[in-house]
Amino acid sequence: MSTTNLIVERVKLMFPALVDLRTLHLRNLSFEIDILYLSTLVDINVINKYVSVPFNNSHAFDYFEAQLFSFGAEVVADTEDIRKRLLLGHTCIIYYDKIYSISAKRSLNDQPGENKTENTILGPSKSFSEDLHTNMALIRSRYKRASLSSEALTVGHWSKTEIILMYDATHTKPELLEQVRSKLLAIDVDLVQASGQLERLLNDSRISLFPKMMITERPDRTVLNLAQGKIVILMEGTAYALAVPCVFFDFMSAMDDLYQSFWITKSLVILRYISLLITVTLPAFYVAIVSYNPEILRVQLTLSIAGSRAAVPYPSYIEVFIMLFMIEALIEASLRLPKYIGSTATTVGGLILGQAAQQAGLVSSIMIIITSAVAISNFVIPINAMSFAMRFVKFVLIVFAALFGVVGIVVGMFLLVNYLASLRSFGEPYLKIYMREKKASYSIKEGDPM
Repeated sequence: MSTTNLIVERVKLMFPALVDLRTLHLRNLSFEIDILYLSTLVDINVINKYVSVPFNNSHAFDYFEAQLFSFGAEVVADTEDIRKRLLLGHTCIIYYDKIYSISAKRSLNDQPGENKTENTILGPSKSFSEDLHTNMALIRSRYKRASLSSEALTVGHWSKTEIILMYDATHTKPELLEQVRSKLLAIDVDLVQASGQLERLLNDSRISLFPKMMITERPDRTVLNLAQGKIVILMEGTAYALAVPCVFFDFMSAMDDLYQSFWITKSLVILRYISLLITVTLPAFYVAIVSYNPEILRVQLTLSIAGSRAAVPYPSYIEVFIMLFMIEALIEASLRLPKYIGSTATTVGGLILGQAAQQAGLVSSIMIIITSAVAISNFVIPINAMSFAMRFVKFVLIVFAALFGVVGIVVGMFLLVNYLASLRSFGEPYLKIYMREKKASYSIKEGDPM
């Protein structure tokens, strides 16, 4: 098989330093073939099932070729195409000058895991895996409608990351689908490896503070987004789905809101918005009241605050910045430390730091209470992307309060609401309450195709 050997040698020259390039020469009583694959990318059981076993049972190449095509094999045009397919996890079969490829890609992590970033009390506990087809199966098992459509694309010049668009054709706006598709095709980067990176690439403004797309690990939230007419983007190698478009109120809702009773749900929603207001405005109000407007509070409380700050040697805004900086550093440390020591280290560090700072007269005791209230309130926001954005907003309001007092806070909140009202998520107003009618989000209308 001189022709076959030449092709194999050419492929070897394309990968001169690869230790995982495998070449096999198979021979039966009727004909011979060569097989090429990258052992780190393919599943050897797939090769045995779709190539080796049919080859051993074939009495002629035509019969073997027909079996390859029945398993989804494709004809390869040239040796350059062989290199691309090998890097995608394909196995190439060479018979003289004929070249075929069949997908044998290994699933590195195809088992659904437990929810880690979006905990649930009453809802499903399984999350997505890093395998694209497993994630599609999780969605289809929950959303059994014939109108659920999907499209395959690739992004990244080098990574060739496979992504899947999933949407309900009866609910999704055609102009939204075309906009998302065109933005994905316009991505011009070498590597795309995570849903967060894809979110940044799809965002119109690279300096946008508030999230306009939702990254979720939960199949039930993903299915709810599909029912609302949104588009879900799945990516190979990441256990998260990206839903577009999303508005402000989507980031303030938890999936447990669907599984709890009416009064419990409404109470929790109110609690979240109160906590949001506390985490954004409480430090700024402390600065404004201490520095500019002490007359707002009762005399007893004003004197109590003044007494606790008697030993603090610098202005209130410096005190606030010191404590908030330390609490933000503790939060970041808890995310980066190993799980088995992260929570313990940050808890002990926070207690020792707060007590020592108060006893040394660096901060007031009331400031420690405010810092704790702000940190706890911030964690009530159910989606991390919105929580991070609000952590940044409170520093802006502190600056306004340090310059103009309560008037600065009012102006800052007005500017914040005005900014949110000006945002658009793929054409949808950011402060829109619901993407579709609420009833349609949870039930199928009579007459809709299944």
